[in-house]
Amino acid sequence: MSESLARQGHQIGGQTGTSPSRVGIIHTAPRPGDPHLGRTLPSLAYEGARKYANPRLFGRPEGEGWKYYSADEFCDLSEALGLGLLDLGLTRGDRVGMYMYSDVNFCVADMGCLIAGLVDVPVYLSHEPEAASYVLEHSGSKALIVSNQDQFDAIWPAISKLDQLRFVVVVRSADIGMVAAHSERVAIHSLDEVLDRGRAVRAADGETVSRLLDQVQPDDLATIIYTSGTTGRPKGVMLTHENISSNGLTSFSELDGYRRGPDGETGISFLPLTHVFARTLHYGFLAYGTTNHFVEPLELADRLLEVRPTIFAAVPRVLEKVYGNIRAKSQLVTGLKQKLAFWALDLAEENRLGHKMPLTYRLKHAVADRIVYSKWRAALGGRVGYVICGGAALNADLANIFGAAGVNVLQGYGLTETSPVITFNRPGRNRAGTVGEPIPGVEVTIAEDGEVLTRGPHVMVGYYRDEEKTGEVIDPDGWFHTGDIGHFNDEGRLVITDRKKDLFKLSTGKYIAPQPLENKLNKSDLIDQVVILGPGRKFCGALIFVNVEAVRNLGRRYAIETEDEDELLRHHRIVSVFQSLIDEANRGLHHWETVKQFRLLHADVSVESGLLTPTLKVKRREVTERYADVIEALYTESNQVDGGP
Repeated sequence: MSESLARQGHQIGGQTGTSPSRVGIIHTAPRPGDPHLGRTLPSLAYEGARKYANPRLFGRPEGEGWKYYSADEFCDLSEALGLGLLDLGLTRGDRVGMYMYSDVNFCVADMGCLIAGLVDVPVYLSHEPEAASYVLEHSGSKALIVSNQDQFDAIWPAISKLDQLRFVVVVRSADIGMVAAHSERVAIHSLDEVLDRGRAVRAADGETVSRLLDQVQPDDLATIIYTSGTTGRPKGVMLTHENISSNGLTSFSELDGYRRGPDGETGISFLPLTHVFARTLHYGFLAYGTTNHFVEPLELADRLLEVRPTIFAAVPRVLEKVYGNIRAKSQLVTGLKQKLAFWALDLAEENRLGHKMPLTYRLKHAVADRIVYSKWRAALGGRVGYVICGGAALNADLANIFGAAGVNVLQGYGLTETSPVITFNRPGRNRAGTVGEPIPGVEVTIAEDGEVLTRGPHVMVGYYRDEEKTGEVIDPDGWFHTGDIGHFNDEGRLVITDRKKDLFKLSTGKYIAPQPLENKLNKSDLIDQVVILGPGRKFCGALIFVNVEAVRNLGRRYAIETEDEDELLRHHRIVSVFQSLIDEANRGLHHWETVKQFRLLHADVSVESGLLTPTLKVKRREVTERYADVIEALYTESNQVDGGP
């Protein structure tokens, strides 16, 4: 798994080497570094506890304050849970489903499984019951852990007939009686009961945990993460302890200035731990003894002010919404305050990360920072040093804008199949519009068709029970084919331009990469999501899902007197504003790449509505199927007011 550093012709330190003809220049980390091989995930938790002894390793909201768990408490609970699961009849290698909130209990369940040599299988809470059932059945999960009765009730009808499922563990003990009444075939246990069983085993044999840990090896399977996918059945990505541990430790080691231990950085976590992005960050926090606070996404704005984090992970859509809120608030003020707010916004857009700005800019920036940007930072808690951004493409303008405000957004790139980090922008070498440089131990190259390929200890073992699909993405030389199109710029930073499968061809024969144009438009606070259309058509169109509240506010500014949202979106003043956004996004593009027509829609574009994946990527097939009539009208009614060329 880790032989990539020794391949013939390769030199460490960003140099290039020889490779098969179908593979181009091999890019590596800009400076030599330790890829941190040979580690298990439990070893990160125990080492972090021993080195830093953080008394407040995890925090969760409770009442008016926070309940904290020490590093020792976390290890104790994890051991007890792992031993309890084994005492219930599971054996090493068995799979355990986790249908849970992304909180401290998820972390305990995960680490408990890892200590016991069990393979956990996280299930997205946003999955339809049938999809959740497929994941549990396909993985062969013998046990399932759920947070409460509501989760059990949601999933039980779909899983009640799974033959291999032996028992369910319910975290919330108060719900156990009601849950137990639902099932006669599958045993129901409370988390407290499982913990008590595990503690009894440990009390009877003080060496049992040590023996278990000795059996866990770096190349053991740690987890199977089923990719949410925008089409088709989810695939079970098999990741080993070394896949994830090397990726997390290596990535953290590249964060210059990172302060370890309880008096160092402070984290806040709101992304789903079912996704490897948040999981790998969590393991890094464990190893570095960093306090981490788990919060609900809807509570994020208030919790940021309470926690005042110095580091957190986010997907681009979160930052787009933050920026949209900043612009919306700027429109609500009047007079001089509004002029200053928009002056500062315009100034931030002029910023260029990694470039020394002219003296005149720096003087203006000092004023803007004191009166405007300081308020932006205060809204994020006032102490943010690192925002690790991944999961999708971040608009370059947003990286520059937040950078101007002193918020260091470090965009990275990776996939579930790569544990996930392939590249990321380092502090001090951040470049907007790129996803940075490879981390130590990771190789990246660009295939002849522009696809990004990568090789190294971060690449998955394969897809569970699917050798055919595994062979489609991992070639005989060990290169994983990401499905993304990209290139390295003159500074050696990777630039991702689109998903290979999202590229489409117009009927004129011209190829279109929709993502850059979508990213431009998504920056507007008036827009929730954009989907560029056009496969097999003469020109590009767009479905624009609007931010309804922002459009209502716009309607009030124009004194448009209607409560009907459809009528509002057809109003010529509203359409004109969106046409201006389209015109701005079209600027600089070839004529065949530009959006000629669009439709404004008010609809819930969310994971719950089925239009987004759990990692907030648009499900293009679902959108085009659900709005087929609208799309057909867009291409057949060429002279309509709302969105005509």
